[in-house]
Amino acid sequence: MVSREQIAQAAALIRSGRVVAFPTETVYGLGANALDPTAIERIYEVKRRPKTSPLIVHVSSVNMARSLVTDWPDSADRLAKAFWPGPLTLVLQKNDRIPVELTAGLATVGLRMPAHPVALALIEESGLPIAAPSANRFTQLSPTTAQHVANGLGDAVDLILDGGPTEVGIESTVLSLTGSQPVLLRPGMVSREAIEALLGPILLLENAGDAHASPGLHSKHYSPRTPLYLLGPAEPLPKLGRGIHLYWSNPREAAESQVMPAEPEKYAATLYDTLHQADLRGYDWIAVEAPPATSVWAGILDRLVRASIR
Repeated sequence: MVSREQIAQAAALIRSGRVVAFPTETVYGLGANALDPTAIERIYEVKRRPKTSPLIVHVSSVNMARSLVTDWPDSADRLAKAFWPGPLTLVLQKNDRIPVELTAGLATVGLRMPAHPVALALIEESGLPIAAPSANRFTQLSPTTAQHVANGLGDAVDLILDGGPTEVGIESTVLSLTGSQPVLLRPGMVSREAIEALLGPILLLENAGDAHASPGLHSKHYSPRTPLYLLGPAEPLPKLGRGIHLYWSNPREAAESQVMPAEPEKYAATLYDTLHQADLRGYDWIAVEAPPATSVWAGILDRLVRASIR
């Protein structure tokens, strides 16, 4: 349980340009003042993150979000009413309050209202929008517990707020509203169908470009230290060494096998912690049965593809 005193301490650190790890409903974030270029640089240093990957800004209200952009279209209003607080990031045209250091030099910014009481209390107490990518080294497994953050970043973080395990378990869906038609930049647990039910047909990202319009678009990402193999139904387990097989429908002979939930929400909630635990067991490989290639599984499949050897 995070106390009011800890929230106040964390907010003071944010206001002074420091970095704080805190829970959201998706993963733990590495937070700093989104309006301070020096604090933003600190996030990139701690994560060892390339400057081509922009940061998402976390807000505590629609009014705070509107104060950071040049335009708040009707589509943003409808999506915010349906999915905020929650795991949906909206990419909009930024205004001059948002430093270019945060956006990889782009004229757009990703905004999200997290559905976690600690995150919202921290934003409110600090009085600032908070930039917060996942609290881990770049390309490594995202943290879903405070211990994951401590294991990965150690004393590089000024404070870690322990709000328990996250509930959603993978990063947010990212949707761009900057063009004539919305574009899904990164899939997540807010599905394409759920968005299209509100807005009508949306486009899928075809080319990430040099400066990525969304985080999480590098081909190698979300990776455990142990080599991960994503296997289709007919693909065999790796032959060399000993490993663990994670499956949801088709068990196979391995040194260790572990069944994963067959429901996408439960699977996402446990995925990263399962991979963190597998990493600690000293196996030569992790083999994962590929989930269904459907929209409700798209965010999970995206993370596994980027984490895998291929």
